[in-house]
Amino acid sequence: MPGRDRALLETAALAAGKIARSFAAGERENRVWDKGQDDPVSEADLAVDSYLREVLGAARPGYGWLSEESEDDAARLGAGRVFVVDPIDGTRAFVAGERTWAHSLAVVENGVPMAAAVYLPMLDRLYSAAIGLGATLNGVPLRVSDRGVLDGATLLASRPALAPEHWQGDVPPLTRVFRPSLAYRICLVAEGRYDAMLTIRETWEWDIAAGALIAAEAGAVVSDAAGRPLRFNNPHPTSRGVLAAGTRLHEKIAGRLETEPARNAP
Repeated sequence: MPGRDRALLETAALAAGKIARSFAAGERENRVWDKGQDDPVSEADLAVDSYLREVLGAARPGYGWLSEESEDDAARLGAGRVFVVDPIDGTRAFVAGERTWAHSLAVVENGVPMAAAVYLPMLDRLYSAAIGLGATLNGVPLRVSDRGVLDGATLLASRPALAPEHWQGDVPPLTRVFRPSLAYRICLVAEGRYDAMLTIRETWEWDIAAGALIAAEAGAVVSDAAGRPLRFNNPHPTSRGVLAAGTRLHEKIAGRLETEPARNAP
């Protein structure tokens, strides 16, 4: 079943990309609203969400549904399998005309991602994975970096994540880079292009469920910011941050972080 769900998510993500690109190209009006706290949503987000819910729900009618742009339904908590979806991860980047936003789709069973797809339509990059079957980028197998040295390691993170209060002792000399989409950041670690990714802030499950499986299947350790395993489809669907890296580097970063980052930290 994970392999079949992976194929379903890949097909749905590619089709969602066509919808989103029509908005990005100006073929359809893309009104934008602010949901509060500088959290925008656009017509494109809603159109992709509607399409995915219809198509995925028809294909797997017994699965629950958790999406950033759908009203939450507690019925998902009793479902054996749940779709966890971010229609557009990186809406601010999408609205600004940037290219590194993504569709993030996962199937979760008993708290564990079983199949995943992350698609960047403007770059035509399709990452996918199924548990026990590996991870790929456009069909090519992925492998995480095996770097074990902190000094100079490349870290995908927002600037505040390297603030001194989040670290024990001095902040390690990591080389920080940034991409707007959390899903894409995790996938870049899976690809081995960067050594690690970190977010300290409370993080929504739909941003990370798909990427977490893709990175894990590429050999990464993926945890919350305190080094604890991630579980999905929680009543309040968030994690206390995310840390993804190869085994040796993950251990070293986790060992330097404060163990209980603040819920509202960046």
